[in-house]
Amino acid sequence: MAAKSSQTMTIPTDAELVQAQADLWRHSLSYLTPMALSCAIQLGIPTAIHRLGGAASLPDLVTTLSLPPSKAPFLGRLLRLLSSTGVLASNEAGVYSLVPLSYLLVDGVRIDGDASQTALVLAVTSRHYMEAAMGLADWFKKDIAQPVPSPFEEVDGAALFEESMAVLDPECDKLFNEALAAHDHMGIGTILRECHGLFSGLQSLTDCCGGDGTTARAIVKAFPHIKCNVLDLPRVINKAPSDGLVNYIAGDM
Repeated sequence: MAAKSSQTMTIPTDAELVQAQADLWRHSLSYLTPMALSCAIQLGIPTAIHRLGGAASLPDLVTTLSLPPSKAPFLGRLLRLLSSTGVLASNEAGVYSLVPLSYLLVDGVRIDGDASQTALVLAVTSRHYMEAAMGLADWFKKDIAQPVPSPFEEVDGAALFEESMAVLDPECDKLFNEALAAHDHMGIGTILRECHGLFSGLQSLTDCCGGDGTTARAIVKAFPHIKCNVLDLPRVINKAPSDGLVNYIAGDM
């Protein structure tokens, strides 16, 4: 029989309980931050601010986004949340401006590659991700035969980046792949500029799960002597550009 622990929990002080209550609210409501960010992308707020010269007031955005005037107070709440979480900057005059984070979400702005960073936010706030998260407790309780599927696979009956996802929801499958590309492509330009020594003496490389080859093509353009291969699923390779810069190989790791 296991020995009983002699330790007892110290009763929290009033100050600690007040802080705990504040922390509990903060954790419970933190889901609103990514949902607000997703809403801002779908409304086109970062792009609107960019087109207005990098700064805009609440009335400016209501007009530019063609929103009903009755929604202005609610848009103001959304903007204040985005400002308080560092997605936007604001001043006392109620003017909102872009920061480096929101600059990544402006339509048409390319950062070290061709993939839009908005896809990453929209993917992880999609209904498939949300439903998988909401079913997490049920997933833990269920006795599932090996191999144990992920919560996402258990709820949706499909796997990310597999043909099953394309069959289940072609639009979301496209979004998930765009998000993966955004993740892979972000920063490659900085690596090529600042860490070029990494490629010294390298004659060839293979980008496994390299998607459309954006990263590999960037490497070849910066270092023409390197022979680059891209390995990915046949359905991905079949859609890759045939510009001759890299060699595409269809396969499954």
